[in-house]
Amino acid sequence: QVQLVESGGGLVQAGGSLRLSCAASGRTFSSYAMGWFRQAPGKEREFVAAINWSGGMTYYADSVKGRFTISRDNAKNTVYLQMNSLKPEDTAVYYCAADWNLGSSLRSRTYEYDYWGQGTQVTVSS
Repeated sequence: QVQLVESGGGLVQAGGSLRLSCAASGRTFSSYAMGWFRQAPGKEREFVAAINWSGGMTYYADSVKGRFTISRDNAKNTVYLQMNSLKPEDTAVYYCAADWNLGSSLRSRTYEYDYWGQGTQVTVSS
């Protein structure tokens, strides 16, 4: 079992940056692909970015491509989401998730992920 704890959310002005972190428990962190999702009020949870078990492959939603960067440090059992050029429409609760996946493809559907964190709020003011 994997437990995930997100941190780094907050309030930022449009155009600013934040870095989210997700710390994972357990000795099998490097066996999981990791993803970031977000959910705005009244909307469904949506895919943001994913990274494979080694960190050598990433995948982004079109809405964040070129602005957000996902990375991981397997020695620290942590995955990051660097968010630059933030927009008010990026406001949401951000969740990290773990996908037991040592394959070559990255997944973007919520049901494909096995474990979830509790989320961290990101608010971007205009």
